[in-house]
Amino acid sequence: MTAVTDQDQDHGQDQNPGQGPEGGEADERGAREDDRAQEGLEKGSPRAVKGEGRHGRWDDGLIARRAGAASEEADDAGDGPDGDAGPQGEAYAPSGGPLTQRLDSLRDLVGLSRARLDRETLTEAGRVLDEAAARQRLSLRHTVVAVAGATGSGKSTLFNSLAGAQISDTGLRRPMTASPIACSWTDGAAGLLDRLAIPGRLRRRPQQGGSEADAALQGLVLIDLPDHDSAASGHRDQVDRVLALVDAVIWVVDPEKYADAALHERYLRPLAGHAEVTFVVLNQIDRLPGEAADLVLDDLRRLLDEDGMALGEHGEPGATVTSVSALTGDGMPELREMLGRFVQERTAAARRLSADVDAAAAQLRPVYVAEGRPGLGELAREEFTDRLAEAVGAAAAGQAAEREWRRNAGRACGTPWLRLWRWYESTRQLGGLDRMAQALAPAPPEEEITARQRVEQAVRAVADDASAGLPGPWAQAVREAAVNGAKGLPEALDELAQNASAGGRGRPTGGKGKGKGKGKGKGTGTGPGTGSATGRGTGMPLGGRAAKPPRAAWWPAAVLVQATMTLLQIFGGLWLLGQIIGVLEPGLVTPALVMLAGIIGGPLVEWSCAAAARGPARRYGQEAERRLRDAAAGCGRARVLDPVSAELARYREVRERYVAVTEFSTTGR
Repeated sequence: MTAVTDQDQDHGQDQNPGQGPEGGEADERGAREDDRAQEGLEKGSPRAVKGEGRHGRWDDGLIARRAGAASEEADDAGDGPDGDAGPQGEAYAPSGGPLTQRLDSLRDLVGLSRARLDRETLTEAGRVLDEAAARQRLSLRHTVVAVAGATGSGKSTLFNSLAGAQISDTGLRRPMTASPIACSWTDGAAGLLDRLAIPGRLRRRPQQGGSEADAALQGLVLIDLPDHDSAASGHRDQVDRVLALVDAVIWVVDPEKYADAALHERYLRPLAGHAEVTFVVLNQIDRLPGEAADLVLDDLRRLLDEDGMALGEHGEPGATVTSVSALTGDGMPELREMLGRFVQERTAAARRLSADVDAAAAQLRPVYVAEGRPGLGELAREEFTDRLAEAVGAAAAGQAAEREWRRNAGRACGTPWLRLWRWYESTRQLGGLDRMAQALAPAPPEEEITARQRVEQAVRAVADDASAGLPGPWAQAVREAAVNGAKGLPEALDELAQNASAGGRGRPTGGKGKGKGKGKGKGTGTGPGTGSATGRGTGMPLGGRAAKPPRAAWWPAAVLVQATMTLLQIFGGLWLLGQIIGVLEPGLVTPALVMLAGIIGGPLVEWSCAAAARGPARRYGQEAERRLRDAAAGCGRARVLDPVSAELARYREVRERYVAVTEFSTTGR
């Protein structure tokens, strides 16, 4: 820093020979204050960033002596030669333009993604938004162009040639440029240079000759950077910092190091998307004999093409590639003309930020672009419902309800003798009541674990289907939503299974309660539409009694016919008994036929009723299964499918924002 200060003071004394010792002392004091201002800029001091120090503007000694009192009067009026009023308030991009829309979409994208993506992933996008906001507050009339290059490439010579004055030192000593030096063709660039943290003593003016080329460069702010391959790491850090903030860059290469891997791999290849704001200048062509300059220039174009940088040839947008000799002036008028057209377009800042947005979008592509069409299809939803129905025992509950309906029909329409025999057999068997109690007992732990595992398997399967093809963070969010929603799902399925059984025509009860008839007792029947996600699919709600199946309309008639058949049996039997004991007149045929009609008619009526009950029993069982299946599906939808669908909708929303960010891309990314 000391070497640069002494050098700048020498420039000031050489270009202002009329100044005495007081002027030199003032320059020394100004240099010390500039050092303090520079330290404040590096530390982020608000005072330094705003340029409020003595040398925050163009008063670096040389220009202050030239401007004199006129500068002070302009400063007092708030409209100095480099004042921030006026042009500093101009926005570089029209409101509602493509770039503004892209920045708004990127801002929305970052806001919607903060809860799903880590901070490091969104760092570059946040930096682009911050830099865009900072650049929007600065001048539209100025285009900031950096001159970058390797050691010995002649970038400082080219910088001086464009400025028409010896501003940046050149020579054999390396490195010559230790800090960025600015040269502005017009006033009003103080805010831009403050943003680049260039102190006032390193801000210069060009030597303007009043030609058309000089007029075209009005609004240009040229920055001479240190060598990007300097042995001093601080120089490379300054290059990287300034390159992230300027509107365009002129890369100066020489015939010896134009193919240097450090240049291509560290800068040109990563900045290939910034081709529209890139100039690549082959310098020192005076050292190449004959057509060698054209051959080297063609090879340079080939290397840029391999780097992925589009070349602005044949009217196509892209990087400008040319050859000059800054020492002899060969090619410099053409470069000044191209640079003048570029500055007068006043689109460099917008192009640079658009390329920055493209680069940020390309970096974010892996976390927003999915493979295929992820989502929850009808097939995945049906499979999830089938798995829950299997876990809750819907099919078994339907079968149990069907058997119960047919059993009730058999009890209502069966012969009294057969019903009495069945009752006798059930009570005569040892341990019959114990087995009935065991059937009503809760499921064993191993069956409960199996059912719970089925529910977990169903949740994992639907989460895998929904997250298939999604980028990593969003796939993880979908899985977490499914897992969190599945907590307590088996218990909720049990509760809904009981509610489903209560939705039948019968009256649901608890473990003990009043039945439809008189008295109290433990429910021993199995009911429709029931099951347990943690137990066996027995058709009965856990800890409760199933609803009693409804009676068919033809049951009373069947019962009347069955009673008639029983009465015929009794009547025929009594008639025969009376004839046997001699009470009635003998005649065995008629009473035998009456008794035989009752004996045959009873089972026939029971068989007919059983056949007639198959259809209604099957429909009743299917309805019970459907009710339990719907209950399980509703519970799974509310707890798992809806949260998963919400995450997928959130991903689709951010995906739309990402598409809006890349919609008006000019770099093809």
